[in-house]
Amino acid sequence: MNGLLAIFLTALLVENVVLMRFLALCSYVGMTSDVDQSTGMGVAVTFVTVLATAVTWPLYHFILVPLKLEFLMILAFILIIASLVQLVEFYLKKTAPALYAAMGIYLPLITTNCAILAVTFDNITKKYNFIESIVYSLGVALGYLISLWLLAGIRERIKTSPIPKFLQGTPILFAATSLLAVAFMGFAGLIK
Repeated sequence: MNGLLAIFLTALLVENVVLMRFLALCSYVGMTSDVDQSTGMGVAVTFVTVLATAVTWPLYHFILVPLKLEFLMILAFILIIASLVQLVEFYLKKTAPALYAAMGIYLPLITTNCAILAVTFDNITKKYNFIESIVYSLGVALGYLISLWLLAGIRERIKTSPIPKFLQGTPILFAATSLLAVAFMGFAGLIK
């Protein structure tokens, strides 16, 4: 399989950031009460993830490594991600106030979304070049979006389903998520 396609599909399905790596669960559960919110959050995370990769990869390879400042990687990457989230927040506040209000506390929490930070670290540890890093980050972000959409769709069905009292609320969400994770395990044989 083509190298870039394999990287993309691995990030999207095989190593899905939510369903296989169990990162970003807070926003995953919090932003899936409706499909529109999920889409807004997924698009915002996709934008920040890809842009964070486009900024952190050259920063690491062309500034931190030559100056032997690799120990500043975590601090530098978090500062870049926080700055990008601020840009997204300003943009949404001006262009989509309803989405901005619906996202509430979850929008600033993108800054601490461990999935975004994990992507920037993965690109370094997996020794991806710049293009591979962008493809990988796009795959991770779209995998996150797919996970949000899937749970939002399930939650729409759950609203009208007769759920036993002891499973209502969070328990049914985690049961549904575990079943989604099991289904995504089937993609493990996809990339060889």
